[in-house]
Amino acid sequence: MSSPIGPKDAPRRILLGISAGIAAYKSAQLARLLKQAGCEVRVVMTDGAQAFITPLTLQALTGEPVRTSLLDPEAEAGMGHIELARWADTILVAPATADLMARLATGQADDLLTTLCLASDADKVMAPAMNQAMWRHPATQRNARQLAADGWRLLGPASGDQACGDVGPGRMLEPEAIAEAMLTSDMPSQATVDTQAQGLHVVITAGPTREPLDPVRYLSNHSSGKMGYALAEAAVTLGAHVTLISGPVNLPCPAGVERLDVQTAQEMHDASMRLTANCDIFIGCAAVADYRATRQAAHKIKKRDGEDGLTLQLVKNPDIIACVAASRPTGSRHPLVVGFAAETRELETYARDKLTRKGLDMIVANDVSQAGLGFGADDNAALVLWLDSAAPDGTGHEQLPAQPKTQLAMHVLRHALARLAAGATP
Repeated sequence: MSSPIGPKDAPRRILLGISAGIAAYKSAQLARLLKQAGCEVRVVMTDGAQAFITPLTLQALTGEPVRTSLLDPEAEAGMGHIELARWADTILVAPATADLMARLATGQADDLLTTLCLASDADKVMAPAMNQAMWRHPATQRNARQLAADGWRLLGPASGDQACGDVGPGRMLEPEAIAEAMLTSDMPSQATVDTQAQGLHVVITAGPTREPLDPVRYLSNHSSGKMGYALAEAAVTLGAHVTLISGPVNLPCPAGVERLDVQTAQEMHDASMRLTANCDIFIGCAAVADYRATRQAAHKIKKRDGEDGLTLQLVKNPDIIACVAASRPTGSRHPLVVGFAAETRELETYARDKLTRKGLDMIVANDVSQAGLGFGADDNAALVLWLDSAAPDGTGHEQLPAQPKTQLAMHVLRHALARLAAGATP
């Protein structure tokens, strides 16, 4: 963080739980950042966590004794674990291993950390950290959804290189990102978001479309589908029923998500219109081809001697997001319609125009000309704009800095759910 972000009122009392992951070394920096921001921090470590970082390190950083055992006679003389559970405003588990997530999801209380989590009414947050295959495993995804339904706020994980040599989702977010998420309060708490998401039907379009020219060639774009798939995974984690309308991508379907595969813009349009009437939030994240060939050649178009070029006749594809917004009955804001805008210049100008011209409730705009962000990348940055009658210009906005798409997806969904709760839809 460029500067510490402090709590608005009394010092936050954060109980930092550390479980047995290699990312435990990051927890020292996290504790330091939280202390610098004015929070009171007490640390609880599992037995396995002490193999990666010592209690003495955390004690030096927080100025408080570190608790490691449920059966500590000195602490338990006064029911210490109950007092610690009552003390905390927030319980933050970072890193949260697959094993700890499984135990918490099933309500186990077999060590001090899990006991505190069950005994406390504090807000609960965790930053998962594990091997990418473990994170993707259906059991872990099922546990993540259960924890979200139980009121846990999940931060991350991020994608990237892992200590085991694998590459993919499972890295613990950096301490600065976790501290930032913990100490800002301009969005609803995750427990509130989870309650709002329960039972909602979220429809998301993702990936590119392919517009055939002949049996061999097609028009398309560089979209990988990663942002749309991250949105789908985040939405199902929050407890929503998710339908993902996907163009051709090389990504596994997130656990618990219903996927409809399409190829062309027309196919994506038809699937979207079928689902619009029965969804609560529609997110148009796909990079839909604006044009298609007027006529698809029946056979491969051959290169002919003496011809220096090829002229194609193109026709506009249906504007899916505009059609979804226009399909709502007059005066209705159901479903909430969220668009995406991939631009290379004048980001805010084009995003505002698209927001109003297409009748959207919210738009997420990103500059795809920035290296390492946007198409094909694991990270993204975005400008979020939404309709807000209380704002001087009729729109609210937030700039989301570069971060893993998995994390950005959660921010986007929290915004959408906040708009829903604010009455953007009936």
